[in-house]
Amino acid sequence: MSDFFSDQALASITEHVLPGLWPLLLAFAVCMIAVPLAIRLSRRYGVVAQPGGRHAHANPTPVLGGLAMWIGFAMALLVFLPRDTQTLAVLVVSGLAMGLLIVDDRWSMPPVVKLGVQVGLALLAVAGFGIEIRFFSLPGGHLIQLGLLMTPVSVFWLVGMQNTVNFLDGADGLAAGVVAIVALILMLAAGQLKQPEVVQLSGALAGCCGGFLLFNFHPARIFMGDSGAHFLGMALGMISILGVAKVAVAFALAAPVLALALPIADTGWAILRRRRQGASVATPDRLHLHHRLQSFGLNPRQTCYVFYAASALLGALGLTLFGHGRILAVVVVAAAVLTSTVAADLLQHAGWRIPARWLRRLLAEPPPAR
Repeated sequence: MSDFFSDQALASITEHVLPGLWPLLLAFAVCMIAVPLAIRLSRRYGVVAQPGGRHAHANPTPVLGGLAMWIGFAMALLVFLPRDTQTLAVLVVSGLAMGLLIVDDRWSMPPVVKLGVQVGLALLAVAGFGIEIRFFSLPGGHLIQLGLLMTPVSVFWLVGMQNTVNFLDGADGLAAGVVAIVALILMLAAGQLKQPEVVQLSGALAGCCGGFLLFNFHPARIFMGDSGAHFLGMALGMISILGVAKVAVAFALAAPVLALALPIADTGWAILRRRRQGASVATPDRLHLHHRLQSFGLNPRQTCYVFYAASALLGALGLTLFGHGRILAVVVVAAAVLTSTVAADLLQHAGWRIPARWLRRLLAEPPPAR
């Protein structure tokens, strides 16, 4: 632990990661101010999620959280990021994702149209702005140039990120919290690779998620809606590609992929499950992992804690490839504390008793004084 807080480690963090703190704080503050305005706009224009059906909430809830998050994100980019093609690409494409999917939140797009919008946005990022995965690496330093596969692989990644975050958005605070964790992991990885723009982009994304969580954590006062989920998915996908533009993709994508391993696996299983049932991939259901955890007995907050701990732990494992091995030890301890807290709370509410009589005697209350 002393090595983790050594002068050399702190100097490295200050030099390479601190530039992301200022976009993070500005995005957090602007989003925090914008959310109440988004709540008013949602109610005024009827962009509200009604209870019932697959929705677990009890009251009509505004759904323009994505707009507030994008405003905070955009403000941080405009203030701190250079006016170059990369910044413009992330700002424009993520903004279009948010704006176009508001239509789905208000009137519900047909699944085919929604998929078309996702693919169109990905193509705009890839073909219009050159945000592409150009090569893969193999052990030994060998590179495989994707060539003609560059565009389809990049489009698949961006569409996959949009759907992963969208499917993850099924419990209060879940998607925003997980994306914030992944963005922080990307910020640390980019800092190690000395990519200041990616550090700042990741910080801005983490900040807008944090500001939104103040209103979205259970019980939520506002939802991000499909507009917010697609904004986060597109921004996260594009930032991760920018972070690997000059390094070996197989290693650079390891941190975000591992951090998102749980929701990615859940998304893949949801697609297979619906195809086996002969249903459309876009057909909503309540069989995602976060729904199953709540059926097991966890409340929305505990479900978020489980996902947060898993994302941080797996993401920290990915960061070891970038020389952040000490972070893994810190995250393991934090994840263990968080998991034990959830388990203890669950056991207490379930009314379970310890079967060992000798242990019960040790934990028993002392007899009353005479």
